[in-house]
Amino acid sequence: MANLRKKLPPLTALTAFEAAARHASFTRAATELGVTQAAVSRQIHLLEEDFGFPLFHRLHRRIELTEKGRLLFSAAGDAFSLIADAVADLRADGPDDELAISATISFAHFWLMPRIAAFSRAHPEIKLRIITQDARIGTEGGDIDLSLRYGMGTWPDGQAVFLFEDEVFPICSPDYMQTRGPILSPADLVDQPLISSDADDPTWTGWEEWLAAFSVKAPKKSRGLRCSFYTEVIYAAMNGQGIALGWSRLVSDLIQQGRLVRLTDASIRTRAAYFVVIPARRPVKESARLFIEWLGSEHASGEPFVRNA
Repeated sequence: MANLRKKLPPLTALTAFEAAARHASFTRAATELGVTQAAVSRQIHLLEEDFGFPLFHRLHRRIELTEKGRLLFSAAGDAFSLIADAVADLRADGPDDELAISATISFAHFWLMPRIAAFSRAHPEIKLRIITQDARIGTEGGDIDLSLRYGMGTWPDGQAVFLFEDEVFPICSPDYMQTRGPILSPADLVDQPLISSDADDPTWTGWEEWLAAFSVKAPKKSRGLRCSFYTEVIYAAMNGQGIALGWSRLVSDLIQQGRLVRLTDASIRTRAAYFVVIPARRPVKESARLFIEWLGSEHASGEPFVRNA
């Protein structure tokens, strides 16, 4: 064992390297690990000094693994997965059947939490743990049983099962609509304060893309509020700050409650969709299987979309 330890690099540095390689980003690795970007960069620099060769090509605004870096990433990923599987098996032997589900803040806040009580009533024996974070949480560590994600369905850490698509249209508060007069077409929106969010996800539809779908050019300098998270966008719209883009799956309850209203008949279909991701290299827990079935039943009972674009 002593000889083995001498052959291995420091675990902290190896963990930082694996996260950076998986995300292709020091910044995203730092977010996942809960440390600074400088700390991740320092650990990888120490690792490269220990090996005597670079593990990454530092390019303009991005990084790429070197050939030796790819070999180490493959080995580290396999090793971490084996450890995660063993830990998951040990935890599964415990008395509580806890089901850990990860989701983005907006999906958890506006779709999952208003509905999940129905699942708990049907399966009171299952203990739920909801983990919300906009930065994607990987399933390799063994802490996540299922991950609810929005994207193209191509993630390397698990099998993506399609849930549903979405459509996007402009929304605002009832008071805002009454005070600003009729807004009947996408062209009527450009002079309004348009609320937006700083989304890192390239599949997330912004105002420029949405207006372009109707041959309308977005204003160069919008008077609208800019927020960090989509949840803030929705609350700003409900409080009369302006007009936001509403994802039907996320805002349908708020529209039914009269807290938001839809503007114009125009909408676009999203390029991406919602998926539930099942971790790779691990058997599906019975509680996870029941939750996936429940997700399917919730989708089946949902309102059909009306496509206008």
